[in-house]
Amino acid sequence: MRHFAGIAVIAAAAITLSACAASTPAASDVDATTATSADDFGGMDALIEAAKAEGQLNVIALPDNWANYGEIKALFEEKYGITVNSADPDISSAEEIAAADNLKGQDTAPDVFDLGTAVTLDSLDYFAPYQVANWDEIPAENKEETGLYVNDYTGSMSIGYDSNSVPKPTSLDDLLGSEYKGAVALNGDPTQAGAAFAAIGLVTVQQGGTLDDFTPGIEFFSELNKAGNFLPVNATGATIAAGETKVVFDWSYNNLSAAATVDGWEVTTLPGEVYTSFYNQAISKDAPHPAAARLWQEFIYSAEAQNLFIKGGAYPVTIQTLQDAGTVDTAALDTLGELKGDLVTPTPEQAEANAAILAEKWAAAIS
Repeated sequence: MRHFAGIAVIAAAAITLSACAASTPAASDVDATTATSADDFGGMDALIEAAKAEGQLNVIALPDNWANYGEIKALFEEKYGITVNSADPDISSAEEIAAADNLKGQDTAPDVFDLGTAVTLDSLDYFAPYQVANWDEIPAENKEETGLYVNDYTGSMSIGYDSNSVPKPTSLDDLLGSEYKGAVALNGDPTQAGAAFAAIGLVTVQQGGTLDDFTPGIEFFSELNKAGNFLPVNATGATIAAGETKVVFDWSYNNLSAAATVDGWEVTTLPGEVYTSFYNQAISKDAPHPAAARLWQEFIYSAEAQNLFIKGGAYPVTIQTLQDAGTVDTAALDTLGELKGDLVTPTPEQAEANAAILAEKWAAAIS
């Protein structure tokens, strides 16, 4: 299995202390908003106590069928007795940040984020630094050094299609044909959503361009639009199930999830470059449930949750550690298979530059 430190986009064990130790604060005395590790609470047990006292966790933009987040959220609730309030599952990364602005100071504001790279790098002022107990298991290339944001899982950009309605696409040129009239959609707006951003990146390199400039990808979608084949609908599991979006550029784990439930939905990866990119976990500095937010991070990077990403068709950031320690879910990994091919991933600098290019050119390209 590939060591994913090499394709990163970015990018201490808990101590149990005696309750009577003078140097250990009670969980209720800790300012959870400034805690940068479980040690600041007095250890993992104290963090759990503080999070349970809050009783709730607000997550946003986490569909149940995205990388197995449904099972991950349910296990967190069961394990800690903390209610997970899951809001607006189908919104984009940019809309997550907008929600943090709109709900700031309210108890319904998001506690944590799961964001694509470009939005992550543009939103650093929203995050609180935190290092999970197994910090050393996360490759240095996959995390901001203070824990401001950390990679969590990745997949490859794929094409899902309704095999009952359209032929299997074997190249980008195929999608310009009349068989795909009004059929080709993205998962979101590439100026806001990480999945759609990645689709433009994939098309760029498939067209012979480089990750320095997504213009070739934008131009392809402009051509697709002029041919009447681009469908300006944000693809979701619901639009796929309803037959509204017959061809969808999306992460492999999302298209595989649809294939498991929708008759005739198939997944393909075009020959040549394979575009990959990690999503990122971050804690909101204005989290209304700051202890629960930090416990969520501890849980997300635990072997339990990281294996659930594999079960959901994604490759977790600690996969090398799981394999080395013999704690990987081998059945799930065997089913998923190895992420292989000519893997390409934009650097942070490339992601920021292309976000600006998309902001300038995308709307005009598909108008």
